[in-house]
Amino acid sequence: MTEKDTHPSSTHPPLPPTSEDDQFTRLRLLRSRRVGIATYKRLLIEHGTAQNALAALPEVARAARVENYQPCPEGVVHAELKAGRALGARLVAQGDARYPTPLTDLSDAPPFLWVLGDTDLLQRPMIALVGARNASSLGTRMARALARDLGSEGYVVVSGLARGVDAAAHLAALDTGTIAVQAGGVDTIYPAENARLAEDIAARGARISEQPLGLQPMARHFPARNRIISGLSAATIVVEAAAKSGSLITARDALDLGRDVLAVPGHPMDARASGCNMLIRDGATLVRDAADVIEALAPIAPKPAPELPLEVPAQPPKDRRNLQQTAALHQQILSRLGPSPVAEDQLIRDLGAPTATVAPALVELELDGSIDRAPGGLLTRAS
Repeated sequence: MTEKDTHPSSTHPPLPPTSEDDQFTRLRLLRSRRVGIATYKRLLIEHGTAQNALAALPEVARAARVENYQPCPEGVVHAELKAGRALGARLVAQGDARYPTPLTDLSDAPPFLWVLGDTDLLQRPMIALVGARNASSLGTRMARALARDLGSEGYVVVSGLARGVDAAAHLAALDTGTIAVQAGGVDTIYPAENARLAEDIAARGARISEQPLGLQPMARHFPARNRIISGLSAATIVVEAAAKSGSLITARDALDLGRDVLAVPGHPMDARASGCNMLIRDGATLVRDAADVIEALAPIAPKPAPELPLEVPAQPPKDRRNLQQTAALHQQILSRLGPSPVAEDQLIRDLGAPTATVAPALVELELDGSIDRAPGGLLTRAS
């Protein structure tokens, strides 16, 4: 009774548990020996309920030449649920309103997630930011800058609570929203050096895991964790990664889901950059700063706030540019100006941007001496 050749006959996930007893029985089924996610889903489809599936397990095991099979004892599940309550964690089942919708794209989406912290973060747009554990100083600086700027744009930063790039990304996104996906139980901190960070994430963000509480992470758990990181996220950004690394596994998982993969380039002689450079060579979007990420993700960016009702008097549009957008707009304006005067309205048409956006930028450039304004609304670039 293994995961091989046990895919469910339906692509639809099982309906969520309808009661605490149903949740208990389903969790007991999932925690039973040799029952992985594919087998769990197949058994529910074939037997209709978790209770029926549990009753059938010994016979299913015998058919697979596994003798004296016993499902997970009830006491084990009681202990796990009790530990979760004591920790303040929530058990979120696939199909629940709190379950993150992007994760359902995984063929092996976790039937249950333990969540310690703010479950509302699971409903916001998410971006994965991963990279080397032995990150360079430049790598950690880049991770912090990306996490901070993407957070200010409304994205929740998802990573794996590892040392290096992961830790830098989580730390920089604490104020705007971050989710740590753990390879072991949600109550088990690895590495130990990130214990304080893990506490801060639980208090101000969220830690999640599909594993039972108390489980110490093993090597085979990390690829499983990586698929959740990529599954949650609209895109995966790799800051630093060797040619063979867990970060590249996360990137491949994202590609398999049809999600965007972006990478920060590095020096060809630096082994920590080899994986990123390979990704870029193979078509990943090159990232220099958060502006590159926002541009690449424009179609799936967080939606703007709804317009005011018609009965409310219209207010003058506000300029909401961030620093990257401001610098980009200034550069576009200056690149179109020279010593020959250009009419302001013609410049605005050339830029293809709203007057309410360009006009404040022109004032800024005029105040800092970058452009000159002549009579008649003509503009020139300052010499």
